[in-house]
Amino acid sequence: MAQSEYILTARGLHKSYGKGRARVEVLGGLDLSLRGGEFLAVMGPSGCGKTTLLHILGLIALPDAGTIALDGREIPAGPRTRTTLRRTHIGLVFQRLNLISVLTAADNVGISLRVRGEENNGRVEELFEALGIAHVSGHKPAEMSMGEQQRVAVARALAHRPAVLLADEPTGSLDSANSRTLLEIFRETNHRDGQTIVMITHSPDVAAYADRIVHMKDGILLDDN
Repeated sequence: MAQSEYILTARGLHKSYGKGRARVEVLGGLDLSLRGGEFLAVMGPSGCGKTTLLHILGLIALPDAGTIALDGREIPAGPRTRTTLRRTHIGLVFQRLNLISVLTAADNVGISLRVRGEENNGRVEELFEALGIAHVSGHKPAEMSMGEQQRVAVARALAHRPAVLLADEPTGSLDSANSRTLLEIFRETNHRDGQTIVMITHSPDVAAYADRIVHMKDGILLDDN
């Protein structure tokens, strides 16, 4: 892709749901600029549009208006191009982990490589070791703790070395100890590997792990540069 000062930019994003009197505006002309290697936390109360923003940045949903660009190149609306870019350039960690119940932890991560036409070549084992979950490699989700499942989901998101990792309230279902472990992993991955991260959260304690914090209210960012 072309080189740009910003790895991800959003301009004038609008998104509404419903029609007529039931129409609710979720994003109201939002702008965002993200530099490569940046760890950004987006804070805001429930219902302010954080998850909608993440889904649009992750090329899962289309905005009603506005543009998204990766590394300076505007992304078209066509589903085929968006799917390809999502698979190759974006990693996603959802609140609902969406692990496949009949597969082991290693296979849950390995399948994310196979659907992208990539070989494992030790990548899964490397991630499991770094994330401290090598001991659950052969376990299915029901045999793992919530913290272990969350780290498997992070490994799956990082396996293909995405340009941008998007995490939606990644500590929402974790206790304090597992939350700290996960956030330290994010920070280490960011500092060691230069992984670009956008993390959605409502918690100041969670946001403090990021290098930059922006606040969201009523569908716009209040303090992005």
